[in-house]
Amino acid sequence: MIGLALTNHGAWGIALVIGVVAALAVAALLLVLIRTTTRIRNSTGRLLEVAGQVAGNTANIPQLQATAPVLGKIVEEAVVQDAYMNALTDGYPPATAATAAKDGEA
Repeated sequence: MIGLALTNHGAWGIALVIGVVAALAVAALLLVLIRTTTRIRNSTGRLLEVAGQVAGNTANIPQLQATAPVLGKIVEEAVVQDAYMNALTDGYPPATAATAAKDGEA
């Protein structure tokens, strides 16, 4: 048992080695943390740039929602105009390829 006994200097030596290893581990972890936070900062910078572009692309969506009622009115007017055109062409024979070629020669 006497061979396993530590002197005061031996205990301090072991404590110093453990402290240096712990300090190196903490330093390594701090370096990893700094690198990770730098990557996050760079990523958020790029994300904010893209977010501005996305906001610009989606700024007109509320205006597009207002087009649905207008499109309904346009369709209603197109139906009315179609009826007028049908009324104007009633009684005329349908155009055929021969009639179109004959009209082109005249």
